Amino acid sequence: MDIKLLINFLVGFFIVAIAANQISKVFQKIKFPLITGLIITGIIAGSSLLNFISKEALENLNFLNEIALSIIAFSAGSELYLNDLRSRMKSIKWMTIGQLVITFVMSTVVIYFIADLIPFMKGIPSKHKIGISLLFATIFVARSPSSAIAVINEMRANGPFTKTVMGVTVVKDVLVIILFAICLAVAKAFIHDEETGIFFFVILFLELIASFGIGFLYGKILQIPFFSKLDSQIKGILIIAIGYSVYILSQIVHIKSMEYFHHDFSLEPLLICIIASFYLTNYSKHRIEFSEVLDEISPIIYIVFFTLTGASLSIQTLISVFGIAVGLFFLRLITMVFGGMFGVFAAKDPKKYTFIAWMPYLTQAGVALGLATIISHEFPTWGYQFETIIIAIIVINQLVGPPLFKWSLNFVKESHLKSKKSNYDGTSDALIFGLENQSIALANQLKKHKWEARIVNTDKRNRKDVIGFEVIDLKSINYTSLKTLELHKTEAFILMLSDEDNYKIAELIYENIGSKEVVVRLNKRENFEKFHKLGVLIIEPATAMVSLLDHFVRSPNATSLLLGMDDGQDSMDVEIRNKDIHGIRLRDLRLPSDVLVLSIKRKGHLLVSHGYTRMRLGDIITLVGAESSLEELKFKFDT
Repeated sequence: MDIKLLINFLVGFFIVAIAANQISKVFQKIKFPLITGLIITGIIAGSSLLNFISKEALENLNFLNEIALSIIAFSAGSELYLNDLRSRMKSIKWMTIGQLVITFVMSTVVIYFIADLIPFMKGIPSKHKIGISLLFATIFVARSPSSAIAVINEMRANGPFTKTVMGVTVVKDVLVIILFAICLAVAKAFIHDEETGIFFFVILFLELIASFGIGFLYGKILQIPFFSKLDSQIKGILIIAIGYSVYILSQIVHIKSMEYFHHDFSLEPLLICIIASFYLTNYSKHRIEFSEVLDEISPIIYIVFFTLTGASLSIQTLISVFGIAVGLFFLRLITMVFGGMFGVFAAKDPKKYTFIAWMPYLTQAGVALGLATIISHEFPTWGYQFETIIIAIIVINQLVGPPLFKWSLNFVKESHLKSKKSNYDGTSDALIFGLENQSIALANQLKKHKWEARIVNTDKRNRKDVIGFEVIDLKSINYTSLKTLELHKTEAFILMLSDEDNYKIAELIYENIGSKEVVVRLNKRENFEKFHKLGVLIIEPATAMVSLLDHFVRSPNATSLLLGMDDGQDSMDVEIRNKDIHGIRLRDLRLPSDVLVLSIKRKGHLLVSHGYTRMRLGDIITLVGAESSLEELKFKFDT
């Protein structure tokens, strides 16, 4: 086509896409999903209303859809990391079977029998009804990994239920693309009245095998950008180019097979992309960087995709099929309830999951919409009505799904939201013995890192009010007095009194509280040994200052980082309590790229750690990196 015309279409569309991005933020403020704002803006800008994006423009911009679909498939495949699934494999297996098989079979049967209630299916031949029913049922199975991850991160959820949900979500999206490839081939044969004998299924099998094989080849090609030190934006452009090349290859194979064999041999681009991403994620060292690059380019891709999809819709058609969409939404919901119940009973999961197991799987987004877009292009006669119904269902799912998922996480008590109690901020607390300028400064520093600090004063003559902190007067140092301070609920103790008083408190904690974090400011060097026997952490001010100055001279960058002086950087000790981490090698932890492991402490001994060091329950791992990343890892390693 004319390059100038294509440029005009692209410029016009990107102006609309920029506007859609801003308008979608308004929708977010009124608690609507981002996707809804993008689709509605696309509808308004499309040919059914303002005609900013004409039908001719949509046809010529179809390559943007193909680019977006490849990135959506890459994103789905990158979530399927096998090491993360192993502890809940039994539950994931049965829940996936329940959600996949029961939802697919029930939906296919019901839609076939109610076909005359769906306008574009009324009066068509039975074989056509079967084909369309299969396509509806396939899309009903699809779920949204990005939506699931967003809710899990928002709720800071962790536990067996959460792990099962995440595993089922990503496994289903891989399986649904394989299922879609099969059902689309069968549907095309039924609807185009082609023969479906043994030869048809042999060709279908060969097409799937070829798609798998090419997918593994593309998995190796996807690694090429990560062998160099290119900028992440350049890597993103290369990934987009690789994704689009899958569609070009598929088109070439289609044309050449018709030319030489007079038979359409179809590769499945989505399947190739998801296999390629799966291969890179599980069998290369680039998975973290790959995920980060996808996270960087995905927002732009989604804006383009959802806006373009909205522009292809007719507002009149959307209104006319909305009632049907609501009915099909409830059909999908009911089938998922049965699928969830089956999964719980088959896996012998806790009975409390029985009636809530379906709730996390309701939300749909990119994959479902991508499949609907493919069907719309494949069957132009009725495909746009099919796509419109699916989009209406997706919008309903986007509104209803996340609240239900959040409720289910709260029900199974796997969310870790910030406590609303006034005396606890949802993190950790410290008790500082000694009221002086240093203890006040320390309390302020801890407060910056979201710790709750209390100061204990043992000297009446030194009593003064401190704004922002609770100061507790302690008449005498004995266990009876200390019990009133609720020491068992305290995470850390900092002792800044005389060595004699510090030792009394440290000994009482050691004998009555157990293994709590106790930090002592030492006054006299000769008392070091007796404190050391209690297992406390000892700070000797004079020696510490010399050591600190020494480190600043020899390694200023590392020292600034460890002391948290670099903006947004911090260090943290985390105890491994998560059973899924037990036995995993350090290199397989999928740590963010802005986090480093400094040391691992096991049973009081520091290990010389490397990529093949296997984690054990109870290990204390010292991490340094961005504060936001450290906060997320805290829950990854927890129970």
